[in-house]
Amino acid sequence: MNRTSIGFDNEKYLKLQSERIRERIAHFGDKLYLEFGGKLYDDYHASRVLPGFQPDSKMKMLLELKDQAEIIIVVNAGDIEKNKKRGDLGITYDADALRLIDVFRHFGLYVGSVVLTCYQSQPAARAFRQKLEEQGIRVYRHYPIEGYPSNVELIVSEDGYGKNDYIETERSLVVVTAPGPGSGKMAVCLSQVYNDNVRGIRSGYAKFETFPIWNLPLRHPVNIAYEAATTDLNDVNMIDPFHLEAYGETTVNYNRDIEIFPVLAATFERIYGECPYKSPTDMGVNMAGYCITDDKVVRHAANCEIIRRYYNALCAVKRGDISRDALYKHELQMKQAGISPADRPVISAAIDKRDETGEPAAAIELHDGRIITGKTSKLLGATSAMLINAMKALAGIDDSVHLISPSVLEPVQHLKVEHLGNHNPRLHTDEVLIALSVCAVTSAEAEAAIDALGGLRGCDAHSTVILSQVDENLLKKLGINVTYEPVYQTKKLYHKN
Repeated sequence: MNRTSIGFDNEKYLKLQSERIRERIAHFGDKLYLEFGGKLYDDYHASRVLPGFQPDSKMKMLLELKDQAEIIIVVNAGDIEKNKKRGDLGITYDADALRLIDVFRHFGLYVGSVVLTCYQSQPAARAFRQKLEEQGIRVYRHYPIEGYPSNVELIVSEDGYGKNDYIETERSLVVVTAPGPGSGKMAVCLSQVYNDNVRGIRSGYAKFETFPIWNLPLRHPVNIAYEAATTDLNDVNMIDPFHLEAYGETTVNYNRDIEIFPVLAATFERIYGECPYKSPTDMGVNMAGYCITDDKVVRHAANCEIIRRYYNALCAVKRGDISRDALYKHELQMKQAGISPADRPVISAAIDKRDETGEPAAAIELHDGRIITGKTSKLLGATSAMLINAMKALAGIDDSVHLISPSVLEPVQHLKVEHLGNHNPRLHTDEVLIALSVCAVTSAEAEAAIDALGGLRGCDAHSTVILSQVDENLLKKLGINVTYEPVYQTKKLYHKN
């Protein structure tokens, strides 16, 4: 399948989604607390499984509501203390909160405050609070509640939500987002609804989760891919029994929302006197399912993502980061989707190249379906060679042409070995691109290769060995979806990044 195929109408999504949120604001009156699940700004998972979905689509949608909206960023104080990191960006949750504030402000969105949940005066959380307040950012504290979430009588009382700092908000749409899952976004929303009600302010709650897509079949690859992405959270897609009972309509939600709904309904009843929703699906405002234009394209993209998640898990087991039980879940997800690694052509291409050369190899599939490989040599690692060869292919440069002059390569290798203490003189991908940029000053072909880099965004790649952190990070920056075999290039026990 041509990887440039589009299966999702992004413009339609922006229009429908903003309209749906406006409707929900109007339904509640004065104020709506909208819990944003997943990534608000850089949703690369969605862009991979829904070709045509732009990673900043949610941001653009929010800009449609710019004058009505303000943002609250929620961070679990315990996660700050544990130094928890975002898996995709490799930065801690507190650092990502700062990054998100900068991003939102860059787009002209109003960030009202930061909320530290499960706050118990943890040293790292206290230091983070002080850092924010010194920058003029309002910080609120929400505390653990005994028996949460089941002890509704205590939770919805002066000794529960009533003990939390009341967050001063100014606009009708309050978007509640976080660096990652488990931050306590829902609890922040409900605490505010309770405290607004005490103050005579009419406010409501809704949830914006892109996945699972409620109006796709339970075992659609897009929904299975969501399970694969959240295996560490033990999320499982389920038919929403409350929606089926209330409306006779089959919809999909995930276990945590379904399990918590009776408690949530009781919480609303205690606040409002009645629950405004009959099901977890009712709480959502997601319109993504209405914007899929080519189901075949979307299925293919989601299947590729399921395989990528499986390989990520294989390597995580090799590193000792996760247990084999988690890996079994990924294997089950592939079985449910009816796929195997053979359905991702770059894997067999890389392995074939490895078997042919007897050395580590890598392969990348271009958007037109061509598969380009790279082998290990004295000058370049396999991933660096793959990157150079792919750039040549995109720029229409003959494979025999040497893009990087030896007069540039040799000083870099000398620096690495003689001065920086590296035993391996081969160039990493970042070093290759820097050397190529130097050559581009005098070489039109090198310049053309650099210009072709953008054409690699969204391509699939595979390596027969675990990549260094340097190479993996660079490929991610280029937007290349890379996986690798759970094999180290050497037999050493300590592997440098």
